[in-house]
Amino acid sequence: MPSPGRNLPAAIGVGVGLALALVASVAWRPEPFVALVAVAVALAMWELAAAFDHVHIRLPFWPLAVGGVGMQVCAYLAGPTGVGVALVLTLIASVTWRFIDGVGANGVGTNFGRDAMASVFAAVYVGLLASCVTLTAAIPGEGRWLALAVIVMPVANDIGGYTLGVLAGRHPLAPSISPKKTWEGLAGSLALALAAGATAAILLHRPWWWGVLLGALAVGTSTLGDLAESLLKRALGLKDMGSLLPGHGGVLDRVDSILVTAPVGYAILGLA
Repeated sequence: MPSPGRNLPAAIGVGVGLALALVASVAWRPEPFVALVAVAVALAMWELAAAFDHVHIRLPFWPLAVGGVGMQVCAYLAGPTGVGVALVLTLIASVTWRFIDGVGANGVGTNFGRDAMASVFAAVYVGLLASCVTLTAAIPGEGRWLALAVIVMPVANDIGGYTLGVLAGRHPLAPSISPKKTWEGLAGSLALALAAGATAAILLHRPWWWGVLLGALAVGTSTLGDLAESLLKRALGLKDMGSLLPGHGGVLDRVDSILVTAPVGYAILGLA
């Protein structure tokens, strides 16, 4: 049997704690949930800035963190238009901050363009994609429960893939990118994500096939998100993006699949 590859008791404990925090945040009103997303965005920006520093790419943390949090506030209060305005302001502030910081040190230098492009990536990857979860929570009525469903599907994908991959994984899915991912794990991801989707649909008084469709799409987007972050970590020479969550790595290691799934979930739920 393949090795679990992580501190399993710590991973389970942290996972349960995160699940309880999520459920508690949506139980009464959407604002606590939005605040939780904002905190996750700020921590993810901090991890990304530290990770990029390993390859001497300087991300302007403060404008990115403030802008990422601002995108969540604008998503909840002003919708997609507010997110667009917040994104533009974040990009302007981040590039300007990096320019001034470079001039104040040893001149702007040849790395300014690379740092500026990395700042654009950070703002879009973390702030903009996370705002799709907040936009879902802002849907009138049961939006916060719909947002929880968008998060549950990638989590089910990760749990199902990890469990069946450890128990029966034999055939690598993408050995050059993520050697521990297997086709057997992908089957486990699909099974649990479909079950989670159907259950969420029934609890939300939607047709069961609605949840199955969302679950199937979540498997594709979650796997893409996992592989994309594996490529990023390989390029940065890192095993994990951080160490804030024992047994899981960093916040980005936990939310990578959720970030890529969020726009698809919001598009489907928004249309519905």
